[in-house]
Amino acid sequence: MKLNHIAVLSSAAILALGLAAQASAADIKERTLRFSFLNAKDHPQGMGAAKFAELVNKASGGKITVKLFPSGVLGGDVQTVSAIQGGTLDFTVLNAGLLSSQAKEFVLFDLPFLFNSGKEADAIVDGTIGNKLLAKLQGKGMVGLGYWELGFRHLTNNVRPVAKMEDIAGLKVRVVQSPLYIEMFSALGANPVPMPFTELYTALEQRAVDGQENPEATILGTKLNEVQKYMTLTGHVYNPQVLLASQKLWDQLSADEKKLLQKAARDATLYQRKVNRDGSAQALAKLKASMKVNELSAAEKGRIRIKLQGVTKKFSENVGPQLMGELNSELAKLR
Repeated sequence: MKLNHIAVLSSAAILALGLAAQASAADIKERTLRFSFLNAKDHPQGMGAAKFAELVNKASGGKITVKLFPSGVLGGDVQTVSAIQGGTLDFTVLNAGLLSSQAKEFVLFDLPFLFNSGKEADAIVDGTIGNKLLAKLQGKGMVGLGYWELGFRHLTNNVRPVAKMEDIAGLKVRVVQSPLYIEMFSALGANPVPMPFTELYTALEQRAVDGQENPEATILGTKLNEVQKYMTLTGHVYNPQVLLASQKLWDQLSADEKKLLQKAARDATLYQRKVNRDGSAQALAKLKASMKVNELSAAEKGRIRIKLQGVTKKFSENVGPQLMGELNSELAKLR
């Protein structure tokens, strides 16, 4: 047994040396890269970022360090995108729909009730459509490395349970800083308040807004359940997220470094989606212990979908008929 144990250790040591030797032979420079994101380290988004940093460090033989800046300490999404474009930040991950300010077609990923499941979304973002959208970031100061998952968004508030569409009317709801979200909640009779995510907890605590909408893991991870009473499983939007690198960084990298980062991004993407899906069910169970949680019926979701048809049609025009046609065709095949 002792000899076998030594043999295993020796094999592991040889493998580690081999990886280090490969990294040394490749064109890889000593670098410290900055990765900012809005959620906490223990949120699936943070876990994905930590896995990416680990994979990059290992594959580079310790030459490349990815330093993590969680919980929006370097600013909200708008500031982060600007920093990525300016080259003062190297990586971030954010909701794909927010990139519609850079390439209007990205609004596709904020259309209400677009996907029925995460796996259905995977097939779209990992396929031709997802790649076409990433290509539209060329010349915008950003490089798309893949799609992570935030998940299905649900409504919470402090005023009343939401069991039917009419219950949303009059609620002051914090929304993403995006025209689609503003028009979506306006159409439902709510008073949408666009606000950076970093300001949300305080706004809820001080009753500046009545509610908000986010996936389960985000609600729990940022302790929004401490300042919200009611949660309704509306699932009105599914958010894929884009892992972004700064174009200014990318242009400085060698072919070996780019290949290394792309491989780490692919592997971290698979990991992040899994921990997010596993974590969503666990987060919901914990939220049920501290909030009054109900699920919106299929009939009510249908009523909301019909109410939002005008919003969907309007913003689908930004996507364009050809891309929307491709999307609907692919979804029909998946279903």
